Amino acid sequence: MAAIKVGDTIPEGTFKYIPWTEALEDTLVCGLPVDLSTNEWKGKKIVLFSVPGAFTPTCHTNHLPPYLEKYDQFKAKGVDAIAVLAANDPFVMSGWARFEGLKDKIIALSDNGAQWSKKLGLDKDLTANGLGIRTSRYALILEDNVVKYVGIETERGVTVSGADAVLAHL
Repeated sequence: MAAIKVGDTIPEGTFKYIPWTEALEDTLVCGLPVDLSTNEWKGKKIVLFSVPGAFTPTCHTNHLPPYLEKYDQFKAKGVDAIAVLAANDPFVMSGWARFEGLKDKIIALSDNGAQWSKKLGLDKDLTANGLGIRTSRYALILEDNVVKYVGIETERGVTVSGADAVLAHL
């Protein structure tokens, strides 16, 4: 399948995530996963960026932190919500979000088996590296669930899917 492009409407999808609450400050509290449907993004401006895996070197140190550091800049440009997506389960995503200090600023979504990313043509087989099927590294700007920007990384590292590239397209 060809990758999603500017002007396309995203396919419907439902993700699992654990909403941040103050109770999650206690490292022994896990929280309960809930669903988030892409239909909840209708009428909103959403920044969604995808990483191959929580706690993996590039994702953990280079991709996610700048989005949190520049959170206020995204909000100033009218972004309603920022979400990070990976094929990890919702408990791992919540643990990563807590470790990174995302709280309620960035939603950490689980794309189990990269099923939704596959609909976009943006899944990646990393089985040879022991990671299984993962989401590709990409970023989308959505307005009313229509793609206004798509940045897909074709090489190692973070360029077109990073916070600065996305901010430049808002």
